[in-house]
Amino acid sequence: MNSLRLALTAFFLSAISPVFGGPPELQPAPSPTEEEKNSTEIFDYETTYTGNSDYKDYRGKFGDGDSLYNDISYAHRFLITGNWYLRLGVEYERFDFGGDNGSNRLAVPGCLSCGIIGSNNGLPDHLQTIHALVAYEYIFKDHAGAGIELDPGIYFEDHASGDAFDIPWKVWVTFPLKKDKIFGVIGAGGSLNSNPIAAPGGGLIWLFTDHLRLEGVFPKPALVYNPNDDWEFRIAGNLYYESFRTDNVYTPAAKLVVHDPVVQYSEDRAGLQATYSHFKPFDITLDVGCTFRRDFDFFRAEAAVKTDPAPYIRFAVEAKF
Repeated sequence: MNSLRLALTAFFLSAISPVFGGPPELQPAPSPTEEEKNSTEIFDYETTYTGNSDYKDYRGKFGDGDSLYNDISYAHRFLITGNWYLRLGVEYERFDFGGDNGSNRLAVPGCLSCGIIGSNNGLPDHLQTIHALVAYEYIFKDHAGAGIELDPGIYFEDHASGDAFDIPWKVWVTFPLKKDKIFGVIGAGGSLNSNPIAAPGGGLIWLFTDHLRLEGVFPKPALVYNPNDDWEFRIAGNLYYESFRTDNVYTPAAKLVVHDPVVQYSEDRAGLQATYSHFKPFDITLDVGCTFRRDFDFFRAEAAVKTDPAPYIRFAVEAKF
């Protein structure tokens, strides 16, 4: 908690102007202590399984299915000046959808060249992306107080074509509202293929005690309790939105018979999360909860398919060194 408080305060005192005006001219400072050093190598892996639930469109039930998400990334931080770093890396993400949205295939009526394609309800049976990580951030004790990030790459179903290229982005800045107690966060994000192409984010960070804090910052709000250095517990939410270029989509719905559409896939979930940090440099996390909604939004075709709530379980490992 003290580390977080120092990170947020130090950011405000020495970093808010460089976000908009470039790196500052910093005065020579003593070398950072071991506790104050920032990590330069960052590795993340996570997998999330969401259970079976019904898919529905405006007409009613649209099949059912479960989903599996995997994400792996690596990045390196390059020191630019002071506490400003350039972070470069690569990330691979993949969703796989099973159940009635899985491997059983359906013939497309009136399309002799199409053959047997799609899933039982015609929705994509997987979505994936491989993209670069490019960020310029203010880092203090491994906390990012401000920054801008670009994730250029291909976001696709099966065919990694040029029209699957996208550049998701986000920018954020932190500032104090009450000294050493309450901090505000203002941010925004979007991409070329998202709807809308830009959306706001942010919220409040409220340090109740040295062990309890509210990170009420969207899209990942959380109530956090740290009883000691080894354990962290969260009641956490996650609003995930990402757009992909899919292959041909042929479904029973007239609005969803489209060629190479863009789908904005989203998940809204909340759960209980525990992180164990004894085995440095690894943080091992397990959380369980409910995915309240999964949404395939073909916004350019003005059609969408959503799911009912379903339980999820998530496992993640992060290493910083």
